[in-house]
This record gives sequence, structure tokens and C-alpha cells, in this order.
Amino acid sequence: MPFRKPGNVGAFALIGAIVVLLVGAFGWAAGWIGPRRISGGDVTRALEYNGGGKKPGYRRAHAKGLCFTGSFTANGAGSALSSASLLQPGRYPVIGRFSMAGGNPLASDGRNVFHSMALVLKSPDGQEWRLAMDHTPFFPVADIASFIALQRASKPDPATGKPDSAVMKPFLAAHPEVKAFQDYMAKAVLPGSFATATYYSINAFRFTDGNDVTRFVRWQFEPEASGSGLDKKHLEQLPRDYLFSEMIARTAKGPSRWHLKLVVAKPADVTDKATIAWAGPHRTIDAGTLAIDAVQSEESGACRDVNFDPTILPPGIALSDDPLLAARSKAYSSSFTRRALEGPHPSAVGQDLAKERAR
Repeated sequence: MPFRKPGNVGAFALIGAIVVLLVGAFGWAAGWIGPRRISGGDVTRALEYNGGGKKPGYRRAHAKGLCFTGSFTANGAGSALSSASLLQPGRYPVIGRFSMAGGNPLASDGRNVFHSMALVLKSPDGQEWRLAMDHTPFFPVADIASFIALQRASKPDPATGKPDSAVMKPFLAAHPEVKAFQDYMAKAVLPGSFATATYYSINAFRFTDGNDVTRFVRWQFEPEASGSGLDKKHLEQLPRDYLFSEMIARTAKGPSRWHLKLVVAKPADVTDKATIAWAGPHRTIDAGTLAIDAVQSEESGACRDVNFDPTILPPGIALSDDPLLAARSKAYSSSFTRRALEGPHPSAVGQDLAKERAR
């Protein structure tokens, strides 16, 4: 039997311990060890369940959409909060998408749901900023487990088109933040055009300036155009693609513009829960103007194959501690992977756009 020096035995034991730790860490990260963590696939399946099954080739959330292109002209004022080059004075190209909440790509626009805008901004030096925003200043849930539970509780009954009250009532009792959001949506104005809505980041982010001072910031794109809201009492009478057709016709006449407003948190503001809106006056900086001058169907536009992951940020902007951000990233990735494998499918508004261009 070979003789081993005591020092060698200690070295082998140390190596073995390191290997065990590495394997354990990998297993924990992969979800094989410890409590099961929610994956992007879990979110995707919940969205499919709520939407009545899979819609191959489409986004699992915000399935109905319209691509657009334009530019963001930064005025440099945002540099007071962030060193991101996309906030330095300049004009930067934009690819984006308007959409409606829900997983049905053929759904009617006559629904009291989110209207959304997503953007990708790119700078000449390679920085990239992806933004995914809704027209509401806060979100119905604060964490991904509650989001999945909401999708399951609010699944419409095919017979009535409404959630089963026996399921929804106890869910709302356990999630008063969802009830608060529903009450807000019931009373708030529903924009009559994508061009007249304000779009909110919902989550807070960390902005760090050139002096390494970090502040929590939410942002919003405020429109230059104004207009009346939709008549909520008669939403079912709207043509199926009303909002998208309106935006196509509007853009044919000229660009639509929004101002990027950076809203700085006050010390008492909650920065890790998207369910809580910031109230009262805040320091707000107008950082520049977004102009949308062309729209495209998803068959021909550049937005269909973009993952508008809001955690893709330029240096000078970083994630807050809001747990929804990481969860959104996982869900967007899962949806993107699935529809990429399924291949493209025609959009609901492709024919509307073709008709407008034929006039």
C-alpha cells in the first residue's frame, strides 16, 4: 500500500471540499437542490392557461402588436442623473412595438386592459437600452408567484367571458393590491390612441451619474398629442383592430412624439414594489423626445424578433431590488425562445396596414 504524506491527504480533502461546494452551487443555481424556484417557463404556461391555450408563433403576453421605427433625441439633461451615453446630446435610432395586454393575437381592441409600448435604443458606441412599459403607473402584483396565481385565478370562463368568482374572490381577498389595481382600471381613462397615452417604466431603476452618485428613478414617456379616452360603456362596439388602425392612419399623416421624463425617488418612496405608485411632486427631468415616424406589421417590421427585456441596460443605469425585474427577464426569454422555434405567424393588423398603404 503506497504511503501518502499527511500534507497530501489535507490537500486532497481541500480539493474534494471545493468540488462538492462547486457541484452544490451549480445544483442550487439550476434548481436541482433546495426549494423549487419559479422559471420563465412557469410564467409562460400560466399565460397560456389564462389565454385558453397555446398560440404558436406569438408572444405569450401582449400577443397583439404593431412594429414602429423612429428616433430618440436626447437633450443632455438626463446626464445629471446617469452617465449613460444614450442620455448624452444626440439622436439615436429606435425600434419599438405597440401592443395590447393578453395572449390572444386576434383579440378585440375593445378591452379595458394595458396599452403598452416597448423600445430598443442603441448608441454609436454599442450601448443598448431596452424598455418595456405600460400605460398604467403601477402594476397589479409585486412578485412573480402572485403574477402566476393571478393568471390562474382570472382565467375567463368560456361561457361568460369572465373569471370564476368562486376562484377570483378568495384570490382578491389574499391580494388586496390586485383589487386596488382593478379599481384603478375601472375609473381611469382608457386612452383613445396609442399616441395619446403616457407609458410608465413601472419598476424603479438605479441611475448613477458621472460623479458616482446613485439615485432611484422611474421614467415615463409623456405624449405631445392629446385626445379623449375610449367609451368604456361601449367597448364591445369598437372594430376589432380600432387602436392599431388609428395608429397606422395617424402615422401616415406625420410622426407622433413623446417626452422622456425621468422621475427621481424621494427618500420615503418604495423602490422595490411595482404595486406602489409614487405620489406627490417629484424632481423630474425632461431628457429628450421620442419621435415615431413609421409603423410596420410584424410580418415585415423589425420588432417581431426582438426580446424587449427591460433588464438590458446601458452603463449608468442598473436594476433596483424589485424582484419583478428578474422575473420579467426570465418570462420574456422563455416566450422569445418558444416563438422562435415555432416560426412567424401573420399579425392581426397586417391586412389593415396593407389597406392603408394601398390608398
